[in-house]
Amino acid sequence: MKLVIIEGPGKKETLKKYLGEGYEVVATKGHIRDLNSKELSVDLNSFTPHYYIIPDKQDVVAELQKKAKKSEEILLATDPDREGEAISWHIANILNIDPEQKCRIEFNEISKKAVENALKQPRTINKKLVDAQQARRVLDRIVGYKLSPIICKAIKPRLSAGRVQSIALKLVVDREKEIREFKPEEYWIVSGDFSKQKAVQSFKATLNSYKNEKIKPVSKEEVDKITADLNSADYIIESIKKTKTKSNPSAPFTTSTMQQDALNKLGMSLSKTSFCAQSLYEGVDIAGEGKIALITYIRTDSTRVSADMMESSRNFISEKYGKDFIPAKPNIYASKKNAQDAHEAIRPISIEMTPERVKSSLKDELYKLYKLIYDRFMASQMSPAIYDNVSVDISANDYCFRATGRTVDFEGYTVVYKNYSDATAGEENAKIPKLEEKEKLKLIKLDTEQKFTKPPARFTEASLVKAMEEKGIGRPATYAPTITVLAFRGYTMKEGKSLKPTELGEAVTDYLDKYFKGVINVKFTANMENRLDDIAEKGEQWQEVIAAFWNGFKGLLSGADKYSSEFKIKPVETEEVCELCGSKMLLREGKYGKFLGCSNFPECRNIKKYGEKPANVKPVGVCPECGKDVLPRKSKTGRIFYSCSGYPDCKFMSWDIPTSEKCPQCNNILYKKVLKSKTTIKCNKCDYVKEISEKNNASEN
Repeated sequence: MKLVIIEGPGKKETLKKYLGEGYEVVATKGHIRDLNSKELSVDLNSFTPHYYIIPDKQDVVAELQKKAKKSEEILLATDPDREGEAISWHIANILNIDPEQKCRIEFNEISKKAVENALKQPRTINKKLVDAQQARRVLDRIVGYKLSPIICKAIKPRLSAGRVQSIALKLVVDREKEIREFKPEEYWIVSGDFSKQKAVQSFKATLNSYKNEKIKPVSKEEVDKITADLNSADYIIESIKKTKTKSNPSAPFTTSTMQQDALNKLGMSLSKTSFCAQSLYEGVDIAGEGKIALITYIRTDSTRVSADMMESSRNFISEKYGKDFIPAKPNIYASKKNAQDAHEAIRPISIEMTPERVKSSLKDELYKLYKLIYDRFMASQMSPAIYDNVSVDISANDYCFRATGRTVDFEGYTVVYKNYSDATAGEENAKIPKLEEKEKLKLIKLDTEQKFTKPPARFTEASLVKAMEEKGIGRPATYAPTITVLAFRGYTMKEGKSLKPTELGEAVTDYLDKYFKGVINVKFTANMENRLDDIAEKGEQWQEVIAAFWNGFKGLLSGADKYSSEFKIKPVETEEVCELCGSKMLLREGKYGKFLGCSNFPECRNIKKYGEKPANVKPVGVCPECGKDVLPRKSKTGRIFYSCSGYPDCKFMSWDIPTSEKCPQCNNILYKKVLKSKTTIKCNKCDYVKEISEKNNASEN
């Protein structure tokens, strides 16, 4: 019996189907050996990492050792990337596999052909890839474990910093500062509705130039002068230009472009996209066919496509759409300069496995992502779209208006990609009637519109991934986890789809900018990624790369002010009143989490758990926004109001008591208002009111 060791249990069933008899498959469920999370676990003299078996993987290791003893051959089939190579190396160490033994197999897709080819060409573990991964792990551990305690002392407890994480945060914070400092500038658009002299149909043209120079009015006064100059003008067609243009298809997906498009076109978060893509890669149950992997490996920065897949896709396209829809030569896409190019692009394993064929077997989100991947790949192998363009210049005294139009001459790749908004944006402009040069036009009306320049948009998850990739920060496998940890740590928050830094996120970035700018900056981080690539590609000594970094970093550590009050996060005043002295309670954060402390400290040292109800105060209802207890409070003027016990996380407050009833007219929450003369149940949204008797009122209280 031959033992095949993989990472994810999700692909176990799919893989066994292609391996056949004589093979046993065991999944490690990720790493089985790592650095101890309770200590640095790195010797800062030699940079030797001290690995240990992860506690919850002891049973997995025991199973591997037991099965390895009974196996005639062990094949390590972990994921085909640097991290997968490192996991294979750890397994080989634990199972005492000879480093010169050809025990490593890899496949970019879980298909019969790919698995059979992998079995025919096992290789030794690639130590360069392992060293590159070790260097990354050690580097990130040093930065995280040396930097995090410092910012905890400088700002507040339970914070973290990281080599890539802190740069991603800096991008978000710097963008927010750009937005805050942005000063909008006024500009105006002048346009006209025109028609032929005796025609009804009109078309729009926009003011483009004055005396052959571009014009962009910046004030009402300029616009008024322009419109005055145009009052008596004749509008003559100066020139008509007709051209054909091509729109080329985009390359097939890489990890980052898939994540961007899934959010922009499908509204899928990074975590949801990663989960769905992993499922499609490992295999899904297809009715009548069993568990089948639908796409190639999902962590890649390459746009390369195998010759076999190019040929089969071209044949498929030719048969389905016609020969005009395939280019004379296959489309080849260049990968980015710093791409590792270790695998193919993300694509369907079989072009015959159309989205329509598998739709009934897939959950909606899996189907949508698979269709996006399939359609993007299909389009990438097709001919360009061709458009007929017309540009009309209309002279009026010394001014020139321009009208443009575009119609589709040949659909090309858009025949499969037209359902996605950015592929068809501006595909067909408003129709321009048949015109002739020197023809006089009729002006129907002039329109003027005031505009203001806008600040740069906040990052979304998708645009942050794009920025990280363009700047060389992180690698395909790190984009989603990095952005997720920023939210988890409370450094960023979402406003709609946009990412906004919190006060805490800005404080962390400002501190790092002041004391660690030499290391926590985009250029340095991108250069370090290149150095890590050199270890994998050129065999550079990884300890020397780490040593060069450490020699500079340790100086910054010693020079940082760990006790500066400049960056401390101020406590939040709450509506809680200290039962000992009557002062307001402040929400603070300590080593063990949030707590309430008296604002009269140190004279009053009263503290209590965050969320603990004030003594002798009974809840009067349930918060309609978060479900926690609603408690009666007193305002500074002595008036009673009601607010959520979860303040300040939940800021619900009301002068009336919220009930669990819904308004029969608008389905809004009903509130109870207690007056001396009567008690009413009322809706704060519509005009619904109901009086309740004193007896009912007494029973409800």
